[in-house]
Amino acid sequence: MAAPSRDTRGIVDPNELLTRVRFRRHEPAEPLRHYVENYWFIDWDLSEPYASHIVPHPSVNLTFERYDDEGGGEGPGGPPVGVVTGVTLGLFTKKLTGRGRVCGVKFRSGGFRPYAPDVPVLHWTGQELPMGDVLTGAPPDTARAVTGPDDEHARVAALDAFLLARAAAHDPQADLAMDLVDRIRTDATVHRVGEFAAAQGLSVRALQRLFSAYVGVGPKWIILRHRIHQALERADSDAAVDWSALAADLGYADQAHLVRDFTATVGVPPTAYAPRNR
Repeated sequence: MAAPSRDTRGIVDPNELLTRVRFRRHEPAEPLRHYVENYWFIDWDLSEPYASHIVPHPSVNLTFERYDDEGGGEGPGGPPVGVVTGVTLGLFTKKLTGRGRVCGVKFRSGGFRPYAPDVPVLHWTGQELPMGDVLTGAPPDTARAVTGPDDEHARVAALDAFLLARAAAHDPQADLAMDLVDRIRTDATVHRVGEFAAAQGLSVRALQRLFSAYVGVGPKWIILRHRIHQALERADSDAAVDWSALAADLGYADQAHLVRDFTATVGVPPTAYAPRNR
């Protein structure tokens, strides 16, 4: 079943991206939805190179990537590959050329650890690693099985089969981490780590340890990143933005602090970004 694919939160210049590539999301099989947020597919056939830019979410992604030459065969990069990407701290940029496709698994924040239980998720933060270095015992032809079919429902089925074969052990700490990140994401009043930890009956240190082990970044980083995602979403809307009012809504002391964080993350100030994307 296809999931809504117009949610572009985190994508820089989403309208530009959607004119260059085919971007879709799909729901995983029901038993996987506790840990997996969605599958995301990108296919492209470009006459000139294009660089996509993403302000990443606090999620681990597993991608199966295929890069074709102009004739449609496997390109000079070799056969399709599987890659595990930990939480990316800065702007994630991917240059796309020629023809290819990526089939991605976006794990819920806190949902990857049960699939690699022996290593804290912080260990993968900022890294892109071959799948076999993280998920041991994966069949060597998995990337080809996932990226090969032109029927994307067959790709979904291949992803389901791969993950269902790797039963994730139930971990109450993973459940707690996922729940707490969801609360930060959905509660507009969460602005300060200390207040949030106290409301959950945790010390700040206990919350930081939990997020380090299961999410890969700290709670303060998640709060700040969520603010930037909201600011990007507003900047990509058709309406003019009152940046001072938005800064107050997001819990910033003033507009200057929002502008500073937005510029440091996206690369341009919000007042330059917003008109460009209308």
